[in-house]
Amino acid sequence: MPVTRMSALFGRTLREAPADADSANHQLLLRSGLIVQLAAGVYSFLPPAWRTLRKIEQIIREEMEAAGSQEIRMPAIQPRELWEESGRADSYGPVLFNLKDRRDRTMVLAPTHEESVTDLFRAVVQSYRDLPQSVFQMQTKFRDEPRPRGGLVRVREFIMKDAYTFDVDDEAFDLNYAAMRQAYHNIFERCGVPVVAVQADSGAIGGKQSEEFIFLTEIGEDNIILCPSCGYAANQERAEFARGESPGSDGDLEEVETPGITTIDGLAEFLGIPARATAKAAFFLVDGEPTFAVIRGDLEVNELKLMNELDATDARRLLTDEVAEAGWVAGYASPIGVDPARVVVDPSVVDAGGLVAGANREGYHLRNVAYGRDWSAATIADIGMAQPGDPCAKCGSALEMKRGIELGHIFKLGTRYSDPMEATFLDSDGERRTPIMGCYGIGVERLMAAVVQANHDELGIIWPRSVAPFDVHIVPLGGSDDVASAVSQVESGLAASGLNVLVDDREERAGVKFNDADLLGAPLRITIGARGLKQGQVELKLRPDPEASSVPLANAVAAAQESLASLEHSSS
Repeated sequence: MPVTRMSALFGRTLREAPADADSANHQLLLRSGLIVQLAAGVYSFLPPAWRTLRKIEQIIREEMEAAGSQEIRMPAIQPRELWEESGRADSYGPVLFNLKDRRDRTMVLAPTHEESVTDLFRAVVQSYRDLPQSVFQMQTKFRDEPRPRGGLVRVREFIMKDAYTFDVDDEAFDLNYAAMRQAYHNIFERCGVPVVAVQADSGAIGGKQSEEFIFLTEIGEDNIILCPSCGYAANQERAEFARGESPGSDGDLEEVETPGITTIDGLAEFLGIPARATAKAAFFLVDGEPTFAVIRGDLEVNELKLMNELDATDARRLLTDEVAEAGWVAGYASPIGVDPARVVVDPSVVDAGGLVAGANREGYHLRNVAYGRDWSAATIADIGMAQPGDPCAKCGSALEMKRGIELGHIFKLGTRYSDPMEATFLDSDGERRTPIMGCYGIGVERLMAAVVQANHDELGIIWPRSVAPFDVHIVPLGGSDDVASAVSQVESGLAASGLNVLVDDREERAGVKFNDADLLGAPLRITIGARGLKQGQVELKLRPDPEASSVPLANAVAAAQESLASLEHSSS
């Protein structure tokens, strides 16, 4: 292996990170000279970072191939017509980069490749004998994120490993899905990042079901709901929970004056009742249609669940004047008298009995408002937002909430793309059928950021051996001929044994060199100085260990190999 010298390394370390770097991984990647920002959400990757990215890609490649997937390459630029064919051209929203070619044909910079791979399937697969199929690629993706953040956590240009499977039926698909799921666990384990698989919302990708692989960390942008008893785990966007009993009543409707009381908390305090004895009205504009959502007063509406239930692509809260235009009274709205087709109700209200709800006139509420007797809704659906402390829907234990970063996402697409794009194959009876699809994504740069976040201390990065840009960092102290000769001997032996070696040949003080060695985080540091050489010794220090040890110069290469092997053994 070639030896890299710091005097020639493209890039430089920084003593301080930029002020806007607000996470440990972002700060360390900048300080170590691995990445440089070009624009918001757009980064250049310098040689050490690129080495790590290639190692991550190789781990992914090995696990994908072990799961039976074949590597391909699809274009990053796609005709917009494909997206119109699938129905996502508009629904994907402003995240989609659009451009015109010289013939005035609209193209898109691919944020993902479901359309392209489905079109590819149409071109190359004809019969059930050609199935199952599993393909993957490492490809640059483009998303015009409104708020790039967290360094490499949310960017506008990034490398994604995206894989796609095609099967004749659900049973065959389940085998492919299970293989991919296990491959993902293997990938993250080999990269040194602990993950938990959680139920997730499929979002703009679509499909019947999906799972995210989450690295739990306080800097994460996702809220993850976890049950410490039974192991249930889901993104808060998707999480289910038990509603518990509601203290409803069975009396007749009774109007009560509530002057100036426009909030659930205020109403509960004024009437001396718990919030769970009330019905909360929430107003949304869902795909342009004003929608009245009703949920128990102690719960919150999950906007994403509401959108999914109504098969909508857009939703937002109605403004106060828009509520009035819809014929409802903000703070005092009642589902009584509302067109049921415009009402969505959570199960917490359906079986609750009589609750306190608005009277739809200012200053008044109604007691004993009962679903089914006094009003009804076209849609009954789980639209509640799970919160920490809510009962687990599976075992009843109190749920917990933690922050996390999504590192991978796998989807059961069903026929979401094969149906609208008319991708078919001939079955054994000669009939045309649509394949069952799955897709599976990992953000490569985001995974590198998670590796750093999961493996660092106050001094710098602690690279796992599997993805370290350099295996060994040699620190020469002093410029004597003896030191130079020993460095040459050790680096040659290490390189000949297949190790990536970084030599700090700069004319810098020992403290500067040691600080940079800790910052750059190679698994093993070898210090070669005149004082140690007088006794024929060099110093070895594993990056995670607090203490160094001395070994004879003649044994340095063998000792280095043993030390690195011990790291691999301890992480396995």
